[in-house]
Amino acid sequence: MAFQLTRDVNTIKSYAKTIRMNVIKMLTEAASGHPGGSLSATDVVAALLFAVMRHDPTNPKWDNRDRFIMSKGHCIPAWYAALAQAGYFDEKELCTLRRLGSRLQGHPDRCKLEAIEASTGSLGQGLSIALGMAMAAKMNNADWRVYCMIGDGESQEGQIWEAVMAAAKFKTDNLTVILDHNNGQIDGYVADVMPIMPIEEKFRAFNWHVIGVDGHDINQILNALDEAADTKGRPTLILANTVKGKGVSFMENNIGWHGKAPSKEEEEKALQELAAI
Repeated sequence: MAFQLTRDVNTIKSYAKTIRMNVIKMLTEAASGHPGGSLSATDVVAALLFAVMRHDPTNPKWDNRDRFIMSKGHCIPAWYAALAQAGYFDEKELCTLRRLGSRLQGHPDRCKLEAIEASTGSLGQGLSIALGMAMAAKMNNADWRVYCMIGDGESQEGQIWEAVMAAAKFKTDNLTVILDHNNGQIDGYVADVMPIMPIEEKFRAFNWHVIGVDGHDINQILNALDEAADTKGRPTLILANTVKGKGVSFMENNIGWHGKAPSKEEEEKALQELAAI
């Protein structure tokens, strides 16, 4: 059966649950990775891939596909898990995460996996890449859209703000940026390391359309993505307020889980909690 998008909220929640469980399994098997930001991004990822984006798992390079850039590349496990669930590759391959020679590297590599639009992980660069894609679509009169997820800590990078300024200048209303606002980064809480708030006002000052949502409420996410698609003349920022480590009690809002893999015992506990959701 060909892949079909759905607007059924319970179905999307089910996809998100499976993504979270697979993220835990992947990172435990790899004994390395970033669970906190992967889990906080999961609901937005599920809404994008299974309800909104135009794409075809049988033809990853379809010209008219929408593009997604995971600019905070260390959180790519959530996107890998979603791609596998959508049928881009067998879910068994998820257990090869971070292995030498695997298509599923710890940061996305577009030369290894066709479904990856850009190699990211050097924080701040993904939004510039997404902007370039959005501008190319405008120049070619193409109607596909570009979605880019950035992180809190990443928003401290100067290159982010250069891209924000340029996106408004070139009126890239086909570009939607989702800020996974989980309040944490590797060195601590964002407010302690280098505050970025008030981030909404800053984007508005650059002439962006800004929408704030609960990043774990599927209805709010879908409504915001629809509003972004309807916005003309300027790009949109969706500020998704999220919980780092969402769904696993001992990971939630715990900075220590930014870049630490679970043990086998912790994996078992996490999977039990996620299964009960």
